[in-house]
Amino acid sequence: MKQPKRYLITAALPYANGLKHIGHLAGAYLPADIYVRYLRAQKRDVVFVCGSDEHGTAIPIQATKEGTTAQAIIDKYHPIIAQNFSDLGISFDIYHRTSSPLHHETAREFFKKLNDKGDLITKESEQYYDEQAGSFLADRYIKGTCPNCSYPGAYGDQCENCGKSLSPDELINPVSTLSGNAPVKKNTKHWYLPLDRHEAFLRKWILEEHATDWRPTVVGQCKSWIDGGLLPRAVTRDLNWGVTLPEDVADGKGKVLYVWFDAPIGYISATKQWAKDNDKDWKPYWEDKDTKLVHFVGKDNIVFHCIIFPVMLQLHGNILPENVPANEFMNLEGDKMSTSRNWKLEMEDYINDFVKPENGGSQMADVLRYYLTLIAPESKDSEFTWKGFQDANNSELVSIFGNFVNRALVLMHKLCKGKVPPLHAAAMDELDREAIDNIKATKEKIEKLLEEYKFRDALFEVINLARIGNQYMQKKEPWIIAKTLDTQPEGQQRIDNCLHICLQLTANLAILINPFLPFTAKKICHLLKVVDKILDWENAGSMKLLSVGYTLRAPELLFRKIEDEEIAKQVEKLKAAAIHKEPVAAPAVPAAAPAAITVKPEIVFDDFAKIDLKVGTIVAAEKVEKADKLLKLQVDLGFETRTIVSGIALHFKPEEIVGKQVTVVVNLAPRKMRGIESNGMILMAEDAAGKLHFVHPETTINNGSGVS
Repeated sequence: MKQPKRYLITAALPYANGLKHIGHLAGAYLPADIYVRYLRAQKRDVVFVCGSDEHGTAIPIQATKEGTTAQAIIDKYHPIIAQNFSDLGISFDIYHRTSSPLHHETAREFFKKLNDKGDLITKESEQYYDEQAGSFLADRYIKGTCPNCSYPGAYGDQCENCGKSLSPDELINPVSTLSGNAPVKKNTKHWYLPLDRHEAFLRKWILEEHATDWRPTVVGQCKSWIDGGLLPRAVTRDLNWGVTLPEDVADGKGKVLYVWFDAPIGYISATKQWAKDNDKDWKPYWEDKDTKLVHFVGKDNIVFHCIIFPVMLQLHGNILPENVPANEFMNLEGDKMSTSRNWKLEMEDYINDFVKPENGGSQMADVLRYYLTLIAPESKDSEFTWKGFQDANNSELVSIFGNFVNRALVLMHKLCKGKVPPLHAAAMDELDREAIDNIKATKEKIEKLLEEYKFRDALFEVINLARIGNQYMQKKEPWIIAKTLDTQPEGQQRIDNCLHICLQLTANLAILINPFLPFTAKKICHLLKVVDKILDWENAGSMKLLSVGYTLRAPELLFRKIEDEEIAKQVEKLKAAAIHKEPVAAPAVPAAAPAAITVKPEIVFDDFAKIDLKVGTIVAAEKVEKADKLLKLQVDLGFETRTIVSGIALHFKPEEIVGKQVTVVVNLAPRKMRGIESNGMILMAEDAAGKLHFVHPETTINNGSGVS
């Protein structure tokens, strides 16, 4: 496949209404940075843009909470967020702002071009209006009672108690948050993007051209939106905060661009600012089809970057994204991250507790990058736990990666006079040749995985090479050979070969780990006394990175051990800061349940939300040996095929159920049954006679489709 001439990489613009947590970092910014660092090491022309999203109702709402102005809010949080990203090694070429004059100019031009071409339509509708405040009300400025769970503080777009998406018209007894009064309906005119006109384009572009190279969850969500019927989407709002419409647009006074419309245009304005700052031409990055555009986002942004923004780009004459590798969500210690409940780990807090020089420095930034990549929610929601964080550091970074590099340097100083020893061809054995082959093969594996956005798997290969290095050194035992040199001086050649290969492997590790752990890569370069130029990707796989006879620095530990006390402190801090809201129960159902049916204890929505249900197809089934009740199933979930052991053998024959669609709990912890690891659970219903029935969709749908 032809390599693009240039790359433009974007990461979703974070709202500048508060601090950002590690779920945000894991979802879009870290995977984007890994990919960009890899492209830079490949010496490809790449620009990595991002910036603060400083419009929309979230900003003035936060201003109200803090008793200040919207401008003061964005001026407060923009530099903090930018610094947090920098401290954790996120290497944007530019971190811009949508409040900048250049962005306002760019967004207005974009709107004007589409409007002048007739690509937008206007409609009049009745919307809620606060007569005392003299303002139309955005959804978040309206509160009322949720029609689903009776929670009295539901917003006009969502109930935070039960999680149900709402519209202001659904609220019971709505009131304005500006005045506390009941709003009235008032007629207003707005501009709309008629998405329904572009269904054929989207079907062909996404469901045909990118059906196999995009992540299944992304394609599946897009298909669901398209199949559900696309509708015109409002482009403007009646607000006093945002990008105002061009002055020559009739009836445009008092209206601003809807934030979903203006925010992605921020990628273009950021590119313009970068080009201006670096004396470059921005246009090829957005207009030349030889540019590869990749959007990194979380799954809540899929529809905007795969359906809405591409329609805008096509109409405006820009290139379309080649891929949108969206991640799922990351939970925290058994619960979803929530800003409103303060159940989160903010980047700022992690930096203060671990990355400050007195607490560990930049190496601890790499520890977080490592763990978040290790548990990256690439295909399903994942979970950050402090114990998992500690184990990943102590058992892998310290005991495998850091241990290998340290041993190689210690033994070189002890057994080779502190210099890189030569490689003696005559003394080479099979273990030596196998180690060299592994170095070269690992580069190819990692390269392929990074090109496919499989960052978790790519990181595994880097750590596995360090593991191979430890095993090789253990088998060669140069410290044992050193004890026999008085009687077998030829053993020095075997020692030289072992440590020469280990040192070259160490240099390769610096190159391969650089996209993931950039601070660690630079520290290895420091220890090896080589310049950062060695980190160019073309050098990976080479056995000539370090010159024979070259003196290296004394070893230093790459990573420190994280103690139990530190972890306990973080867990306690999280629990102490959490805000526990008492849920409001749904209205009671009058009819009594039959006496024969028992109901388990009541749970809240957040408990249910932890369960990830997907549709899958049974592609193979067989009886488990010496287990009358168990069947071993292979279930195709769209994004992967899993082995699931299910106790249904007394009800179904294996050949009867192959091809059946089923509902699967996909985030259940693996469990061994009769020596077989089961990775999920099939949902079944039991009738009055004790017969089991599959819980499955009425009609066949795509494997991997969510169940809610």
